[in-house]
Amino acid sequence: MTPKLDNVMMKPKGQAFKDKSKPADVRLSNIQAAKAVSDAIRTSLGPRGMDKMIQASNGEVSITNDGATILKQMNVIHPAAKMLVELSRAQDVEAGDGTTSVVVIAGALLEASEKLLQKGIHPTAISDSFQRCALKAIEILNEMSTPIELSDRETLIKSASTALNSKVVSQQSSLLAPIAVDAVLKVTEPGKEKAVDLKNIKVIQSLGGTVEDTELIDGLVFTSRSAGTNAPKRIEKAKIGLIQFCISAPKTDMDHTVIVSDYAAMDRVLKEERAYILNIVKQIKKAGCNVLLVQKSILRDAVSDLAQHFLDKIKCMVVKDVERDDIEFVCKTLNCRPIASLDHFVAENLVNADLVEEFSTGANKFVKVTGIQNPGRTVSIICRGSNKLVLEEAARSLHDALCVVRCLVKQKAQIVGGGAPEIEMALQLASYAVEGVDAYCFRAFADALEVIPCTLAENAGLNPISTVTELRNRHAQGEKSAGINVRKGAITDIFAENVVQPALVSTSAISLATETVRSILKIDDIVNTVS
Repeated sequence: MTPKLDNVMMKPKGQAFKDKSKPADVRLSNIQAAKAVSDAIRTSLGPRGMDKMIQASNGEVSITNDGATILKQMNVIHPAAKMLVELSRAQDVEAGDGTTSVVVIAGALLEASEKLLQKGIHPTAISDSFQRCALKAIEILNEMSTPIELSDRETLIKSASTALNSKVVSQQSSLLAPIAVDAVLKVTEPGKEKAVDLKNIKVIQSLGGTVEDTELIDGLVFTSRSAGTNAPKRIEKAKIGLIQFCISAPKTDMDHTVIVSDYAAMDRVLKEERAYILNIVKQIKKAGCNVLLVQKSILRDAVSDLAQHFLDKIKCMVVKDVERDDIEFVCKTLNCRPIASLDHFVAENLVNADLVEEFSTGANKFVKVTGIQNPGRTVSIICRGSNKLVLEEAARSLHDALCVVRCLVKQKAQIVGGGAPEIEMALQLASYAVEGVDAYCFRAFADALEVIPCTLAENAGLNPISTVTELRNRHAQGEKSAGINVRKGAITDIFAENVVQPALVSTSAISLATETVRSILKIDDIVNTVS
């Protein structure tokens, strides 16, 4: 009797087993890891956001609520979570502000995409829809923005103040904001606004005093004191020379030993050394130089004790050990070229300045050069703080304010803050959701954007549901500049409260967050390589 094979399932030949659940599990794992990073810094958003205390492995502690700084120092292991750290860094490079917002938006979009995936919508369809949503959202933001002029200093200060309001040093925003605006406008070259380089603004941290003592110096500041005890500490009508050679006895490039067998030979060596140094100092005096900047030397002392003695006699101030990295900045500021050999040390290669003086700030002594004859487009800021934690946070906050002003110089448009642009985008995007899969995705994207006003309300101690509902209602009635006023704990016209920010910060946050979410959605497997 032959067995019945009718009900036996036969496996088709050559077909491999495929587990459909693995891509879904990988996606879910990635989304949850990235959301965990987003939730960790969500409480730092806004002017009422909390600060984080970061303890490094070497025991150093820093306090900040800057998203990029927190994520940079956070020990993140999951590869998808690392993408959010990179996202924050990208926003820091692109706009300099909104580093917390961009991660919070990305977290909300991932949560929205998780719900869409559970509905059975394909990841590629979600990804493409989100791309269209982002383009539409940026279009809405550009319509909302108001153009500004760089000559309108007050408007620039308002934007810089808004960036500083969420920082530890928010009480000093009235002092730091004008410094940031003046510094960026000083280094901006007319006609080349898009090429503003913040490297032309040197921020020097000096411990001691308070944040109120922070000052902008239109000139050059050296963090080291002038060399020599009898040298002049203040020189008017200075002639400055920047040299890259050493004023000390020459040495060979390789290891060497000189054996001196008698006193006559020893005297000859010392006499030669003295004559060599004296010749250099005479050349310096002949050129009329009275301020000497010496580049730091690796092989030997840049200025020997004997050379210092001779330079003191000719009343020449010496600033030695100028770092190699600072040479470019010094040349740009003084509009000069470094002198590499003694033959080129002539009066034509020197730079004139009204005043060079040594001054003290707190426990440190600096050398300041002001009234440079033909100055370059650079500026120095001396940032002060009573302790290391406050000083570092003040410098970080000042960097954010400088970046905000740079954004306004690059793209001369600003929008209101306080969650107003996000609600406006959410309302308009929801109205574009008409039919098909796109309708679900547009609606999810719009709802995800509401995370910013919701978080602002939460961090300010307000009821997030009633606050966001009222905000949505006010925008539906046409009040485009209505936003959350965290100081008054109510919905007010945020433009009248001077809470404004560059349009570039919001547009780059939307586009960068969407790109990262799309990248995470497209991943369906994690492959470990053999190292």
